[in-house]
Amino acid sequence: METTEKYKRYTITAALPYANGPKHIGHLAGAYIPADLYVRYLRLKKRDVVFVCGSDEHGTAIANQAMKEGTTPRAIIDKYHQLIKDCFEKLNISFDIYHRTSEPIHHETAQQFFTDLNKLGVFEEKESEQYFDEQANAFLADRYIVGTCPNCGNTNAYGDQCERCGTSLSPEELIDPRSTLSGEKPVLRPTKHWYLPLDKYEGWLKEWILEGHANDWKTNVYGQCKSWIDGGLHPRAVTRDLDWGIKVPLPDAEGKVLYVWFDAPIGYISATRQWALDNGKDWELYWKDQETKLVHFIGKDNIVFHCIVFPVMLKAQGEFIVPENVPANEFMNLEGDKMSTSRGWSIEMHEYLADFPTRIDELRYYLTAIAPETSDSEFTWKDYQARVNNELVAILGNFVNRVMVLMHKFFDGKITTGGEKLDFTDSALKTNVSELYDELEANFESYKFRQAQQTAMEMARLGNRYLTEKEPWKTIKTDAEDARNTLHNCLVLIGHLATALQPFLPNTSAKIFAMLNLPNSTVAFDEEIVLADGHQLNAAALLFEKLEDEVIQQQIDKLKAKSDALTTPAEALIEETPAIVPAKENINYDQFAAMDIRVGTILTAEKVAKTKKLLKLTIDTGIDTRTVVSGIAEHYEPEAIIGKQVSILVNLEPREIKGILSQGMILMAENTEGKLSFVSPVDQLHAGSVVR
Repeated sequence: METTEKYKRYTITAALPYANGPKHIGHLAGAYIPADLYVRYLRLKKRDVVFVCGSDEHGTAIANQAMKEGTTPRAIIDKYHQLIKDCFEKLNISFDIYHRTSEPIHHETAQQFFTDLNKLGVFEEKESEQYFDEQANAFLADRYIVGTCPNCGNTNAYGDQCERCGTSLSPEELIDPRSTLSGEKPVLRPTKHWYLPLDKYEGWLKEWILEGHANDWKTNVYGQCKSWIDGGLHPRAVTRDLDWGIKVPLPDAEGKVLYVWFDAPIGYISATRQWALDNGKDWELYWKDQETKLVHFIGKDNIVFHCIVFPVMLKAQGEFIVPENVPANEFMNLEGDKMSTSRGWSIEMHEYLADFPTRIDELRYYLTAIAPETSDSEFTWKDYQARVNNELVAILGNFVNRVMVLMHKFFDGKITTGGEKLDFTDSALKTNVSELYDELEANFESYKFRQAQQTAMEMARLGNRYLTEKEPWKTIKTDAEDARNTLHNCLVLIGHLATALQPFLPNTSAKIFAMLNLPNSTVAFDEEIVLADGHQLNAAALLFEKLEDEVIQQQIDKLKAKSDALTTPAEALIEETPAIVPAKENINYDQFAAMDIRVGTILTAEKVAKTKKLLKLTIDTGIDTRTVVSGIAEHYEPEAIIGKQVSILVNLEPREIKGILSQGMILMAENTEGKLSFVSPVDQLHAGSVVR
């Protein structure tokens, strides 16, 4: 269990979403629900905490969306900031402030941060060649350049990535590049920028992360950081040639803005400053006091910025604390495929709210239950239905409803204890609840929210077992006091259940407290729930409604229709008529049985020097930790596959590749376009599990 007593206060951040469009439930599961669960837990423990977030409103993504919609960047951010903010509020994400990076206080904060580092001599000034659109008279950011992907032949690949095959690119790699501003072929021109020398902080990063957080950071986060650091860091530009963004506060930086990756994380600081102004607080205590714990909640695609780049910025400035933890989540897929708004394969937050405005807790519960904490997870409508019906309705709702109905039926909903306050009279039940609280807190402190929710739900399971065993509907006929005592124990348990469920199901907890006729306010974990002699309960009410098959089928049909509408006929034809590789000649069973294939976990990954295709992987096979050289570098960035589970042939004869002894082979699937994908287990398995 993590030690927390040394901290006087907590600064909790959730990744700033780009205000360039609606956000889907994968984003919700990745960063915002986990952050909200942790913050609600801290508040229940009466900790001093500020929970900050806001819209990221600069960068090329905003300007690109403005071009697509034929409007201005300001109109785009105003539109989507409000949409995203409203969705978070309706989904009970309890930010202390949801800010905007377009606000004057943020511009001031970001420019001051840049100025501080510049005065300290941190930055390096460099001149490099960048694509320039002569017709538009503008330097082009990566997303303002399109061309043919050298990997798959997609003629509309962006200068930073091909969205068809997923390959990371640089503008120089595109074949026949053209500007999205004019359609013309750009030319290379020299331009000057300011760089953050990450390489100069490698020693500090090794000490801080690789030595200081080897045991308490998630393996996927630690592994990705280790891969970046071991591979050698390089200076990173903090400025860009753009119109939309925060102006660089230097006289010789005309036409330049702060790079969005530099500006965005400073948004956490500016949001805290605004919150402090609004609430009479000292913002510096939450960012500069060593007794403050800073925690960033993000998705895995933001690990490098929050674990390496932003901490280097904070360290270089000299006055700020650095994050104590960055519990990043993996990605959540949807119905067997990667979630994508552009392809229509997503459930946007506002779409869910429109279809299920009264089922907020159900979504929070399901997304927590399948949270991608250690590996990618998958949302399916059928599983969502099963969790709601079989767990929320049948376990939690059923227990609370049975107890409340029986109390009103047998005792008119009134508690009678002979003057004593109501408490457990069953010592075993009391011990079990106390142990569940300890387990719940340990899970929260170690960011295991999926397990924490299961622990809270175990209280409901415990109650159902106790009620079934005691059978007060039978004992009421022979021993009314025993029946009363049983139901009183259940009421105390329901009070604790409502308390424990507050972070996960805030609306449901409020309903339970209302039925218990207790104040509808947050009850701390260590507070006593007082049900006194003569206390009158309110009427029983159903907590959840069953989800019917036709409702779920409508959502499945809606998803498919939306995706079909955004899929071009050419893309559909490719999907329907793939070129299948013919089967190889038959082998006998003994030949197959000779192969020892295991589930392994990638611990580190780095590019092999002077090669284009090779990655050097360190894999935990369950048997041992071994090195494997794999030709997947054109398909996966090293830092993106740390923690990934793979199928590995462990008894392949070792082979030296580029001077590295490769001890095995990972299994990959290849589609008709040559894109490689891991052959991985659907569920998280122990390393060493045998593939048969």
